[in-house]
Amino acid sequence: MSESRRSIRALATTPISIAPRPSKRPRVALVLSGGGARGAYEAGVLRYICEELPLERGVRPWFDVVCGTSVGALNACYVAATADVLDRSAALLWARWLELRADSLLRLRPLDAFRLVRSMLGGPPMQIERTPDESGRRHGGIIDTSELERFVLHSVPWSRIRRNVESGALEALSVSATHVTSGKTVVFVDSARPLPPWSRDPHVMPLHTRIGPFHALASAAIPVLFPPIALDGSWYVDGGLRQNTPLSPAIRLGADRVLVVSLRHRRPHGFNPEPTVDVSAVPSPFFLAGKALNALLIDRIDYDLDRLRHMNAIIDAGVEMTGPEFVARLNERLSVRTGTPVRHVRDMLVRPSQDLGALASEYAKSERFAARAGVTAHGFRRLAERDAGDDSDLLSYLLFDGDFSKQLLELGRDDARARRDELAALFTE
Repeated sequence: MSESRRSIRALATTPISIAPRPSKRPRVALVLSGGGARGAYEAGVLRYICEELPLERGVRPWFDVVCGTSVGALNACYVAATADVLDRSAALLWARWLELRADSLLRLRPLDAFRLVRSMLGGPPMQIERTPDESGRRHGGIIDTSELERFVLHSVPWSRIRRNVESGALEALSVSATHVTSGKTVVFVDSARPLPPWSRDPHVMPLHTRIGPFHALASAAIPVLFPPIALDGSWYVDGGLRQNTPLSPAIRLGADRVLVVSLRHRRPHGFNPEPTVDVSAVPSPFFLAGKALNALLIDRIDYDLDRLRHMNAIIDAGVEMTGPEFVARLNERLSVRTGTPVRHVRDMLVRPSQDLGALASEYAKSERFAARAGVTAHGFRRLAERDAGDDSDLLSYLLFDGDFSKQLLELGRDDARARRDELAALFTE
């Protein structure tokens, strides 16, 4: 058993520590995106905020609401479980990401790949294969994720989530997943309070529940690659199909300020018609799969934040023209029509300063990875070499390896450090 796993196991029995909350302190929400192995970047951002920001700027960060999708759901569950001791626990999350090994966590299952192709061509559907330790939860998917599931089970002190919620150390945790049959986004919410009024979007449904490891696994189950997860008689897959960055749940759950961590490097706007690759070579299926996965797990966070800032501008203009009672009067009218009040919500977005696909491609071709992962490294390297250009989006989702994680962890910490003044302002009461 690794040292970090022992520490997390010990943390599960640590009493909840509740600091007195100032009555006028704003509610701060943490919003974590999906992106597979890219999630190490989020852990790097969190370690800077929880450990170094207090020393450099003299502010103590806190999170009242935590929302995550896909790998962001796993990181969000860890933050929720350790919300009362983040100054000590952020280093453990960092350590767990460093322990990942691609050669043990992800293994291709040829038989399942064959069954998938057969069923797509009209053959009999895949059946659930039950084993004593699986309870029928895991089947399908062309990648054997059993080791990854064990990693998830032992990386979060799960019982502390409910204890933090009940004690008031955390107000709410949300995890988003996609309901396979209906295609709806189901937002699982763990909160001591009843659910507030939610969106009228028929494709989004909140569900009040006690969140555990299989909610996080369901949220991170990339269709086809990973097996779907059964919860309460229904199948669920990756929540990023409709809600890759769950900003809306954070606002619904009462946040006054939101810190959003995206896992996508922002490239220049617009379409570049100039040739950037050798078009004589047709892009490999794996390159196209990575681009398709990026499109499938579309990140609308820039659009969502633009809408939020536009609403803030309307509120500010109304207060400026009519006085501080503007918001109360506006909500009095809106409560009749929509039942949902509006308020000014301050936001901050942290995103990678480098292209994570390019980093994945470079690492997969390195001798360091070849020596570390053996046969698995050979397969990843071939994927990288067959991709068009110098980036590999598919690899960046699947490269669950400690040395690659280390690059993303340090990048996340550096990117957060570069925004330390804005972060300090976000946590200033």
